[in-house]
Amino acid sequence: MASGNLGQELDLTLLALQLKGAEYDPQSFPGLVFRLKDPKTATLLFHSGKLVCTGARTIEQVKSAIEIVGESIKEAGVPIKASTTFEVQNIVASSDLGNPVNLTSVVISLGLDRVEYEPEVFPGLVYRMSDPKVVFLIFGSGKLVCTGARKPEDIEISIDKLKEELRKADLLH
Repeated sequence: MASGNLGQELDLTLLALQLKGAEYDPQSFPGLVFRLKDPKTATLLFHSGKLVCTGARTIEQVKSAIEIVGESIKEAGVPIKASTTFEVQNIVASSDLGNPVNLTSVVISLGLDRVEYEPEVFPGLVYRMSDPKVVFLIFGSGKLVCTGARKPEDIEISIDKLKEELRKADLLH
């Protein structure tokens, strides 16, 4: 997910009428949703001129999506005064540890202060790593989701660190 700012207020009602495929229902959500097929993304536009782009798989796709959205807004008759800048806020990645893990044992080895596990409520374990600052959802199958990273290398570092912690506790081979 990346966020940016167009540097000016937007008339979302006008944009909703002008942008093909735009969705805007201010009664249920204050932003306009503008979906692109290529790159497959959804951009949320707000009255303040702020935007949030989700669904991109690379930084290049984020740049491309924001450029297309900016051009579409200009084509809709809304001049944009500033060049759009953006900042990556959150990277989500999935991975597989390669074999099943005993989540109850993981809770004990990773420490109760950093782990949430309530199997009656949710089948995965939530593990908050402090450095890099990410959050893992770990499932008994060995599959996991990592979220909260701002750089791709943080994903790699945190997964390697998690694997090492699990190996040290003899929970991963």
